[in-house]
Amino acid sequence: MNEITLAELNELLLECVGAPEEGMSLDGADALDTPFLEFGYDSLALLQVTGVIERRHGIALNDDAVAEAETPRLLLNLIKEAPRAGAAR
Repeated sequence: MNEITLAELNELLLECVGAPEEGMSLDGADALDTPFLEFGYDSLALLQVTGVIERRHGIALNDDAVAEAETPRLLLNLIKEAPRAGAAR
């Protein structure tokens, strides 16, 4: 199982892509279900961040599934259930 918290996801987004839209914050319970587009993060930004997550955590994420994960909650669940890189699927 691959555990990444909302705080860690926020740090990675800041590191890889930059700050969210002005007035938006990727913390708190409300942020979990807020679409990434409202934060100013598009699918390319998410692919960049998930690439870093894959390398750091040794997991394999499907690009199509990442594109469908429109909120932090959906992305964190996808990461949590992702197979280890090289593992049988």
